[in-house]
Amino acid sequence: MKYYSTNQEVPPVTFREAIFKGLPADNGLFMPESIPVLPSSFFEKISELTLPEIGFEVIRPFVLGEISDNELNEIIQSTLSFDIPLVKIKNGVYALELFHGPTLAFKDVGARFLAHALSHFTKKEEKKLTVLVATSGDTGSAVANGFHKVPGIEVIILYPSGKVSEFQEQQMTTLGGNITALELDGTFDDCQALVKQAFLDKELQASKNLTSANSINMARLLPQSVYYFYAWAQLSEQEKESAIFSVPSGNYGNLSAGLIAQLMGLPVKHFLACSNANDTVPMYLWNQKFEPKPSVATISNAMDVGNPSNFVRMLHLSENSYRTMISRITGYAYTDHSTLDAIRKTYALTGYILDPHGAVGYLGLSDYLKANEGTGIVLETAHPIKFRNTVEHQILREIPMPDHVLETKLEKKSIPFNFDYIQFKNFLLDL
Repeated sequence: MKYYSTNQEVPPVTFREAIFKGLPADNGLFMPESIPVLPSSFFEKISELTLPEIGFEVIRPFVLGEISDNELNEIIQSTLSFDIPLVKIKNGVYALELFHGPTLAFKDVGARFLAHALSHFTKKEEKKLTVLVATSGDTGSAVANGFHKVPGIEVIILYPSGKVSEFQEQQMTTLGGNITALELDGTFDDCQALVKQAFLDKELQASKNLTSANSINMARLLPQSVYYFYAWAQLSEQEKESAIFSVPSGNYGNLSAGLIAQLMGLPVKHFLACSNANDTVPMYLWNQKFEPKPSVATISNAMDVGNPSNFVRMLHLSENSYRTMISRITGYAYTDHSTLDAIRKTYALTGYILDPHGAVGYLGLSDYLKANEGTGIVLETAHPIKFRNTVEHQILREIPMPDHVLETKLEKKSIPFNFDYIQFKNFLLDL
């Protein structure tokens, strides 16, 4: 499998080259040259397969010839070592709980796969690898945990000061070792801009072995396709015929992964792209105008992205056709007030606790099902404990800490930074 740039101004590369480069030299994004269609026999037996078994079958075509089956199986087993249950909220509506990993967010899947894949390829590398990641919340937590103490890899996390939750900040700033957190005086879009500029800097590229851990990296995005298959496998035979996935969306890597799953043969009826006030993509789906804008802070902070990178992948997966895209995806956007209302009412009526991101997805699904039939699956992307103050204030009860997570009292270690590329570049050169 080769990977091309969406700008199509550089030659295609291997999977290894794509995940090491992170970003093509022409400032596009890497995409597989073709989307493999899985055989009907896979779907006939899928309900009998474990999560790692499904993961192996989904990922294998994308790395064939570069990672052996035995090595891929080990990577998948290490990545998908926790459950991703489909939990019923009410009749016809489910939550796919993606928060049972070590940092309580869906990004544990992609971050762990990327860490293991890079570790696999760097065994023969003499030069230390530097991983750059911009985060609006959960990505930094997942990457810090996934890469902590991985030999030969240094991780630099950029996050917007005061715009992530205390729990998220704690997870990404207290590990130390090979994890360094830069606290930027700016927005997520500023953080992402610095990372992208670094990848296009020829002097920096010549000096440092850089790669990205954001969803711009294919090894972050591809494994996220797996849990769409796993969710579908947990439905009844009748429900499988009308599966609708509601995806809380920020940088749109998660939704892009869902589109890849659909093109691989997963019979998804429809996708919902649900955002907060950062409604760039829903606006495009409504009026065919893609107009990036500065991000605004909301209570669903992991979705606070005003210029989502993966929109270009959504276009390519839709054959660059607006008509094709809107036939597959409907967009919704909601205010913080509506989000809080959804958390409160859903708990009162069903007993299910939504986090602010899942609440946005739940709102979109509820609106879609008013006019359409189907079985709805909301991607619950983060555990509500990560937004404890916000959620507990709505449900009027304490949220217990999950058994497998211990609250750390370690000292926060972050480096204050301004939105200044020269300062950022010099920092990387001095590492």
